[in-house]
Amino acid sequence: MEQSISTVKTSGPEDHQNRFHLLPFEDKRSYLASLPPGDKLELLLEDPEATRLLRAMPPQELYWLLKEIDTADALELLGVANPRQCIFILDMELWKGWNFEEDKAVEYLGYLIQGSDEHFLELLPHLDFNLLSLLLGRELTVAGGVGDLNSDEERQTDWDHTFDDMFMIKFKNPKHAPVIGAFLELVCRFDNPLYVALMESVSGEIDIESEEECYHLKSGRLAELGFPPHDEALEIYSRINPETFVPGHTKLLIQAGEAGTLPGTLLTGTTFLERVLLLMDSEPFLMELSYLVNTALVADQAHLADTDQMKSVVARVYGYLNIALEQLCRGDEAKGVEILTGEHLKRLFQLGFSIVLDLKFKAERLPDTGYATGKVLLGLKNARPRYYRGLDPDAIDGYREFRELLDVRNMADFLAELKA
Repeated sequence: MEQSISTVKTSGPEDHQNRFHLLPFEDKRSYLASLPPGDKLELLLEDPEATRLLRAMPPQELYWLLKEIDTADALELLGVANPRQCIFILDMELWKGWNFEEDKAVEYLGYLIQGSDEHFLELLPHLDFNLLSLLLGRELTVAGGVGDLNSDEERQTDWDHTFDDMFMIKFKNPKHAPVIGAFLELVCRFDNPLYVALMESVSGEIDIESEEECYHLKSGRLAELGFPPHDEALEIYSRINPETFVPGHTKLLIQAGEAGTLPGTLLTGTTFLERVLLLMDSEPFLMELSYLVNTALVADQAHLADTDQMKSVVARVYGYLNIALEQLCRGDEAKGVEILTGEHLKRLFQLGFSIVLDLKFKAERLPDTGYATGKVLLGLKNARPRYYRGLDPDAIDGYREFRELLDVRNMADFLAELKA
């Protein structure tokens, strides 16, 4: 007898896992998508269909899961992820703004070759040849080739290795040599034509795509999944005038990539925004919200390895939207639904950001008169203004994102007192 999702949700902890195993496959996928990462991982790893469930996840959902779990579990999941998921993670992780991060590329290459040969063989045809050429061009000096005669200089060079007695290789970075060498050995063994093409692109130095071209190829792949280019993403931090802002009523949503999975651990239902979200039942709206989160992650260059930064960026998105809605709605949840239905979330984010940014402008005109005052002003003067937690009831010495209009008012009062 097949179980329903509602039966699993209401079951006790002892038979929770057993009831989950009995769900139809699509119901398992839906239920997993609703869980926080820890619970999701526990059910996933114990299920007989674990690999199939993992590989059926949208790339964004797997990305969020990997950032929430420890490194050992993340590497285990990455070792069975499908090529589309792997390429997405590489595209998200190997770039900082417009710049290719060579060290991080070698790090992830090391993760990928730790998996099974079968997984590597499945992934290899999907790896971006241009990006591999760019990376190897920075890591290797190559001589030789089909029908080539080595020059006197090449014959006298102390080469590090050859995998086929045809191309001679010297590693430029000894620290990266073990990973690069292991990768090339696998490529030479499993796809010799690809190996030859890569070696020729490095040795000839004419077929290596520029960093800019690789960036645009990467941006195109991410755009298909709802992640805009970095320069376009930065537009969400454009200032608008809060005094003259009027919400629109004729929003027309155009699908920008696939629907992503939102970080549900942040949806506690305690803020005005979250209460309004509970009244919204629109797939296009959820896609728009997912796209805004993706845009903020790209704009702030949040990497998988920096979990705190990623959480902070997502908290900022929810905080600015909440501040904007509170400013416009004054507690009227029905009006909140109306505004979310008619106005683009990007403009609401810009409104919330601009309200907080006004505090930054005020802070920059005030003197630092003591430790606590200095900490408050330091947070506000940040490029992305932060709220000093010493002003919270628990008085912790640290920073967080602005969450609600009350934060703005408290900070405005503090600045007014300081100015007086």
